[in-house]
Amino acid sequence: MAGSPDLWSRWGEFGRFNTRGMKGGEALILELNRIVYSSGISSPVTSKRGLNARLRYLDSPAGRAALKDQGVTARTIRSWTKGKSTPTAANRERIDSAYWIRRRENLIRSGWLKRHLDNDGRGRRMEIYPVDQSHVPAERLRPNLQQRSITVRYIWGDLVDAWAAQDADTVDEIWDDVISDLDSDYNAYAHVSSVGIGA
Repeated sequence: MAGSPDLWSRWGEFGRFNTRGMKGGEALILELNRIVYSSGISSPVTSKRGLNARLRYLDSPAGRAALKDQGVTARTIRSWTKGKSTPTAANRERIDSAYWIRRRENLIRSGWLKRHLDNDGRGRRMEIYPVDQSHVPAERLRPNLQQRSITVRYIWGDLVDAWAAQDADTVDEIWDDVISDLDSDYNAYAHVSSVGIGA
């Protein structure tokens, strides 16, 4: 983990004794993905409602470009919109992929995601779930690992920028900042099972 080379020195190399989890930065990335995916169209692309909602969302030059990037031609789109054909299962997957790519881009570009997480400067509550030690030999257990809950402020703009740029190293550094507020045993949370953001 960037900035924290010795966080697991008491266990040696992370995972050596069957500790299960991931870097905190990875958990943050997964949680931001969850927030984005839970804020969009809930009807599946396999339903008529979900398909039509996605096609409406993609009815713009940028949306059509996203469809083209997924391998959907303008001719095929015209055929759908005129009711001459319906998308195949493969094309529904392409539509869904184009929708989520555009959705992610729009949430970043509009600043919605940063504002949502910053919450007018109040920040968001974050639940931190420690690594799974259920397969670790008793003599190697790290004691007193508990779920932690903290209010996190000020990082959201930098975090969303790093996430948008797919800059995992910077996300790792931001995670270091988050856990440094826990206490003297913050290094126990360099790796986690998951994190949850109340957003």
